Amino acid sequence: MLAIKKARNLIENNPNDDAAKIISALVLALESGTTISVEQLYSLDDKRFELALEILNEWRLDRHYASKLRLLDSSVVAQGLVNAAPAGSAPKSV
Repeated sequence: MLAIKKARNLIENNPNDDAAKIISALVLALESGTTISVEQLYSLDDKRFELALEILNEWRLDRHYASKLRLLDSSVVAQGLVNAAPAGSAPKSV
């Protein structure tokens, strides 16, 4: 989460900075599923471009973690249903 924290600091400390605006646009695009121009990302200096890449990488990891959490939640619910079934009844196959 280091890149996300760096981005937040950049945006909060310099909201009118061009790099902060582009990083903000990237974050909003990732969250909303919309697009951002690659040209905008290429206009960043090397340090900020690397930050954008780190944000993309962390965002992908978070998506996998969110999927795992949903899987875990579904598994807990399913296990609860199996355990709550009356004695002697066979669990339904999936």
